Amino acid sequence: MSQEDKKKRVAQAAIEYVQTGTVIGVGTGSTANYFIDALAQIKHRIDGAVASSEATAQRLKSHGITVLDLNGVDSVSIYVDGADEANRHRQLIKGGGGALTREKIVAAVAKEFVCIVDGSKIVDILGRFPLPIEVVPMARSYVARELRALGGNPYWREGFVTDNGNVVLDIHNLDILEPVKMESEINQIAGVVTNGLFARRPADILLIGTDEGVKTLR
Repeated sequence: MSQEDKKKRVAQAAIEYVQTGTVIGVGTGSTANYFIDALAQIKHRIDGAVASSEATAQRLKSHGITVLDLNGVDSVSIYVDGADEANRHRQLIKGGGGALTREKIVAAVAKEFVCIVDGSKIVDILGRFPLPIEVVPMARSYVARELRALGGNPYWREGFVTDNGNVVLDIHNLDILEPVKMESEINQIAGVVTNGLFARRPADILLIGTDEGVKTLR
């Protein structure tokens, strides 16, 4: 089974967690896009969706799914999104597409976070995938120096601007042995908006697409 087939299968499996008559949060990226395509088949069952990026909002709208402002909803029943890496504790690295801040906000609001990945994203130690950091532009060089002190090699994602008007630094060669501690430590650096570690608020359910089918970690 190809990687794309695994993504499609796991995205379809996430539809089972969609509750009728609720607002759901939707993430950003290729696997999330497959979920949006599947969601279109049952769009009449939900009250609308909160998007984690402008790109996701456009894809939802293209399917006729109502996109709502997070400030205008009382609750979000579930948040469904992919990840760049995941460990067996359901802790994640996200933000390869640059939407990490809005993704983290919607995940924080949602009652349940369902993460959908193919098996290639599962690792024992987070950090093989470069950790994205959203940074206020004027602080880019300062934050990079502070990140080097943590043992990583930060690279500016040159030419890329987030939906929030900020820049992204990707930290390479970082073994993240204590994800919760590192998430908090990086967020304390002045100029950091947030980082792509989802450890303090990990996924509640991790759906993994494999050759044998979809596996579930809770």
